[in-house]
Amino acid sequence: MKLHDANLDIDWLLSGFDPISLQDLNAKAEMLSRIDNKYVAPRSALQNLVPTLAAEFDILDIDCRRAFTYETRYFDDAERSAYYEHHQGLRKGFKVRVRRYSDADLSFLEVKVKGKRGMTQKFRRQIDGGLPEKLSEQALSFARNSYTTHYGKSFDYRLQNALNLRFKRITLVAKSGGERMTIDTDLRFHTQDGTVHVGTDVFIIEAKSALGRGFADIQLRRAGQRATKKCSKYCIGMAVMGEVNRYNRFLPTMRRLGLIKPDGEHGSWSEIRTELHNNSTVTNLVSDRAA
Repeated sequence: MKLHDANLDIDWLLSGFDPISLQDLNAKAEMLSRIDNKYVAPRSALQNLVPTLAAEFDILDIDCRRAFTYETRYFDDAERSAYYEHHQGLRKGFKVRVRRYSDADLSFLEVKVKGKRGMTQKFRRQIDGGLPEKLSEQALSFARNSYTTHYGKSFDYRLQNALNLRFKRITLVAKSGGERMTIDTDLRFHTQDGTVHVGTDVFIIEAKSALGRGFADIQLRRAGQRATKKCSKYCIGMAVMGEVNRYNRFLPTMRRLGLIKPDGEHGSWSEIRTELHNNSTVTNLVSDRAA
């Protein structure tokens, strides 16, 4: 069985788990309503946890492939309302994106909102056309209706393309059901101004369970990995690409990802931008205008 991904050095992560099909995984834990805990873990910490996790979790396997390419296009308004509402910690925030599962050539429009006790609620529908530059009227109507139905107020945002993201994802599901993990690496953020590539020695882990206290959470915390509430890939991408002016709440996560130094304070975006140019974990930061 061929599991190797020639572009990534993660065989140690892919080979130790029993396989599960997508149909069986969804039957066990579709998890559209759940509490997510996010962790940023270095390779060494995750490697040490693999034997323990493999005893309790299966890995999604489709045609002998276990690491899947995800492409995401996020939509926000010109004022970056989705970003700033998240940055401010507002209870009635939202996120609108189109996600393309590249290996399966499937695309979904997804609307994420917040429920009670920090629970995430996701509405989604399949769409055609890969990653659209603009949302169709039908897609906008779905986003508005999902938001209004959930929050009971009108959706008054004029959405436009804000950020593109590409990454690799490994998905685990508890053998007993009711719990899921996703492990993301090789993140590439892209806007019209350039691309930032995060290396493959760091992983964003999401532990998803009904109460937010699953087996994965317990093991990660025992291993000294602390959950972070400020780990939105959209928000980190907007900050690191210079698309927003306020980003202080995401600096700890940016440091854990290796995007900026682990110590020291930065008074302005220009200082962080200069550091990004000099940081060895960023392999490509190029202006499209100069390409």
